[in-house]
Amino acid sequence: MTNELLKQSVSNQFLVEKALPILSTINNLPTFFPMASLTPATIRAQIFKSENRFNSKGGLIAGNGLEEFGAIIRRKGTRSVLIDVSRYGAWLSGKEIP
Repeated sequence: MTNELLKQSVSNQFLVEKALPILSTINNLPTFFPMASLTPATIRAQIFKSENRFNSKGGLIAGNGLEEFGAIIRRKGTRSVLIDVSRYGAWLSGKEIP
């Protein structure tokens, strides 16, 4: 009986650790954060500014850190972009990555 309980608790722990993230499209993401006054256009701007880029004089412009948080999921072979809602929320509130 003890071995069965141990196996069950281990399998339940594995399921909790391997939970799938909640993903959203750019158009649906503002519904998760209604108090943040987000629009799809502001989210697209945040995604554009997430990576380091160069200005016209060759100087480096640092990204906003959204890419490092792992909130942006780009599907290969398509132009579609998905957002991990929990990581985006952590980035938005300025917290560490969970």
